[in-house]
Amino acid sequence: MQEISALWGEYLDGREVGPDDDFFALGGNSLIGIKIIERVTRDYGVELSVRAFYLAQTPAGVAELIEQGRART
Repeated sequence: MQEISALWGEYLDGREVGPDDDFFALGGNSLIGIKIIERVTRDYGVELSVRAFYLAQTPAGVAELIEQGRART
């Protein structure tokens, strides 16, 4: 989960991101979301839909999606 928080921080102007921080409250937008989704696919081998990413809203939620995706493979 810390890795996901750090990843978000890279795309959100280097700010500190906690596991329960909301993507949009941190200033996230659709372009940043797409970049993070692409990075998750590349780094973790798990494809997230844009909808799933936005519904997850937090690094903790995205980490859970990654774990679920890994369990399916």
